[in-house]
Amino acid sequence: LLISIFPARVDLKTIIFGNILGISDPDIFQVIIISAVTLLVLGLKWKDLMLFCFDPNQARTLGLPVRLLHLLLLTLLSATAVAALQAVGAVLVVAMLVTPGATAYLLTDRFGTMLWLSSIMGAVTSLAGAYASYFFDGATGGCIVTLQTIVFLAAFIFAPKHGLLAAKRRARETTPLDGPA
Repeated sequence: LLISIFPARVDLKTIIFGNILGISDPDIFQVIIISAVTLLVLGLKWKDLMLFCFDPNQARTLGLPVRLLHLLLLTLLSATAVAALQAVGAVLVVAMLVTPGATAYLLTDRFGTMLWLSSIMGAVTSLAGAYASYFFDGATGGCIVTLQTIVFLAAFIFAPKHGLLAAKRRARETTPLDGPA
């Protein structure tokens, strides 16, 4: 839609998969500004946003502007996604929004730990994926997404509380023993 409205010499492959190694200086500046504003707002409104996300009725009862918090959260997410979309493409944006958070969710039940773990996981897999793409002569975005998927699958299988192996162990422990008691 945007290409038809604002014709430019942009390849569809670049929009979908991005070119993370070809990010221009204005794109980097835009990402830095949006990241700084997002971190500042999250730092200032952390408790209000936490309450709104987990119990909007309680937030409303306490007099918090629930609609404004909702709009603020959606605006921050949209601005971050749009800035990232220009830099790295649609596939990598979706992968970076979903995969680290889903992986961290499997590994911890504490929200604060989940945020830090997902941020670190996203950064480490991005750096490792970019490094791997150099040696495998592959697409950087594809290597990052593949690495994130491998980490997610490992967590999905081996997570101590929410993993498949843990679920099988719990099912075996709760199954009544066959034979005489």
